[in-house]
Amino acid sequence: MDECIGEVLQILEGQGTDMDDVAIIVTSDHGENLGELGLYGEHATADEPTCHIPMIIKWPGMKKGIVSSGLHTNVDLLPTVCDLLGQEKSDLFDGQSYYETLKNGTETGYDSVVLTQCAHVVQRSAIFDHYLYIRTIHGGGHMFEDEMLFDLSADVHQQNNIASEKTELLNQGARI
Repeated sequence: MDECIGEVLQILEGQGTDMDDVAIIVTSDHGENLGELGLYGEHATADEPTCHIPMIIKWPGMKKGIVSSGLHTNVDLLPTVCDLLGQEKSDLFDGQSYYETLKNGTETGYDSVVLTQCAHVVQRSAIFDHYLYIRTIHGGGHMFEDEMLFDLSADVHQQNNIASEKTELLNQGARI
């Protein structure tokens, strides 16, 4: 991805474009499992790497070099773009703008987010604090536990299901 962005920037600069005036948004619809839950090259689970989509925003007048660790969802992009363009947001929007994060680095994320996957695997998950709770409705041929809990700060590849050890956190995730 970095190579592709670099090439686009070189083309624009080569055409004499004032890069201070260029707006670029790079994103995706999903990430990819690279060992998480024992899966490789898969993106049909409601886990952190699948639902943690890449997002790069370069926008005139916004603070440079910000890396947000806040929790956001795809529906937050539209109200954010409205704010970036100075346009009114509709009351029908479900999302929350993260314009202030882009403008001055202020974190604007949620305390928790719900993740959903309904491809050949059907799961509903919640990320809160540094935990990931996953409820599997249909495993799509994978042998997933019905409920799983992972400590993302200690187990980034989601290899150690701590559901039986942390029932209070498991229940908190289920409530979210």
